[in-house]
Amino acid sequence: MSLLIERSGALASLQDGGRFGVRHLGVTQGGAADWVSQAWANWLLGNPLQAATLEITLGNVVLLAEADTCVALCGADLGATLDGQPIAPGRSFSIRRGQRLSFAQPRQGVRAYLAAPGGFVAPQLLGSCATVRREELGGLHGNGQPLASGDRLHWNGAAPLPRTLDATQTLPLITSNALPVVLGAQIGDFSGRSLFDAFNCEWTVDQRADRMGVRLRGPVLRSSHQSMISEGVPLGAIQVPPDGQPIVLLNDRQTIGGYPRLGALTPLAVAHLAQCMPGTTLRLKPISLERAQNQQRGLLGSWRRQPSR
Repeated sequence: MSLLIERSGALASLQDGGRFGVRHLGVTQGGAADWVSQAWANWLLGNPLQAATLEITLGNVVLLAEADTCVALCGADLGATLDGQPIAPGRSFSIRRGQRLSFAQPRQGVRAYLAAPGGFVAPQLLGSCATVRREELGGLHGNGQPLASGDRLHWNGAAPLPRTLDATQTLPLITSNALPVVLGAQIGDFSGRSLFDAFNCEWTVDQRADRMGVRLRGPVLRSSHQSMISEGVPLGAIQVPPDGQPIVLLNDRQTIGGYPRLGALTPLAVAHLAQCMPGTTLRLKPISLERAQNQQRGLLGSWRRQPSR
């Protein structure tokens, strides 16, 4: 049971829930950048929510089915077609041997997630198969390389009884809401003007954006400390280097950093940012740690409350 990759851009990779408990070794977490869409794709097939999926960034992928099965697609609309017929994200669908599933280019969002029964099979390294190219770790062959033409993706799960997903349950790919930020320990080092600008001005997603981080362009932020002793950095950390333009750190970030931080995006906000094309404008808003934790618990609970079939 496999999918043959007939064409693959340089940005398609296998991603699961990521690696945890290993940052003291200098190993970052990796995992799905839009973890919400990945979880819904797995949920549609009854998989564990963190099972390995195919993360397709910006499209340019063609897959040939070598067995009949049912797959699920969530996240960005990358112009997916099955033998030329459009396939909308947020659903599961049958695919027969010999059919081609193609992804063209972004229509809305950046990253799509394809799930297969039981999750795709790949070597487990430090508890995960998440692909981290910089660390040469994970992926289909365990060496951190992206997927390439000629690779085959296998799965072990039985054909599922597909679930249905209401459109209101998926992650909105365009959000008018400001992205919530839990303030960090260095917040008092920023000038009053910088703090006002940070949370009252628009920011633009820069071209310099990948799985390590996303640079934001906007007003220049000033801190009384341009650098500091390096410390651990969490997912979504907003570092401010000397040029005053923030960098939001994502899944493949370094494990420590020495720039002052405004704080960190909530995990849900990180998933939103992972779907933002360069040129997207957004705003930031402070949120209390307690409220952020309650929102996260509510989201995780939503999967448990969904009917099983």
